[in-house]
Amino acid sequence: MALAREATAQELATQDPALCSAAALAYAPPMGHRPEDSALMLRYVDGDTAAFETLYRRHKDPLYRYLLRLSRHPATAEDVFQEVWGKIIKARDSYRPTAKFTTFMYRVAHNCFIDHVRRNKRHSNNTELEPESHADNSESPDMITERSLAKERLSQALLLLPEEQRDAFLLHEEAGLSIDQIASVTGSNRETAKSRLRYAVSKLRNAIQEPQ
Repeated sequence: MALAREATAQELATQDPALCSAAALAYAPPMGHRPEDSALMLRYVDGDTAAFETLYRRHKDPLYRYLLRLSRHPATAEDVFQEVWGKIIKARDSYRPTAKFTTFMYRVAHNCFIDHVRRNKRHSNNTELEPESHADNSESPDMITERSLAKERLSQALLLLPEEQRDAFLLHEEAGLSIDQIASVTGSNRETAKSRLRYAVSKLRNAIQEPQ
């Protein structure tokens, strides 16, 4: 799955024949310089497909995790993941850096997910998440067991959250968005976003505590 998403970057970036034939613009940032997301997007608008590939590599994993945890359906997450990047490409000519790129990207992702659920009755929260990274070999069996149990409790608690609260939590934890950014992505006001996140964190914290 990860390899497929890695290969997609070049395919997505070159969907526009005009960009395929245009020579990449010459940019020579200082050594060690990390271009801002919005700067990369603007460079892509100018025809620099390498800038898009950098942007894609930078955000593909957290975006996919967000969609996977939100949908709990790998096929849905993959479908929406592809749709999100397609819409970002289509929106490049109208893109304006009026907000952080991540706010723009997760707003697109949020809307794509909602549209996908409305279109597909097969969407379900009953499927398993993809396996995560292997445990640290230095951990004791007791530590591994406890961490696994806590992760399972968290997974189940996420499933039981109302969708608005789960979305707010994942936008905060997976995407690293602020309250104001979450409000912008979900189309809610700041107090509503803050309340959803607070309730989600409270419920999840209680869920992962050792059962009495």
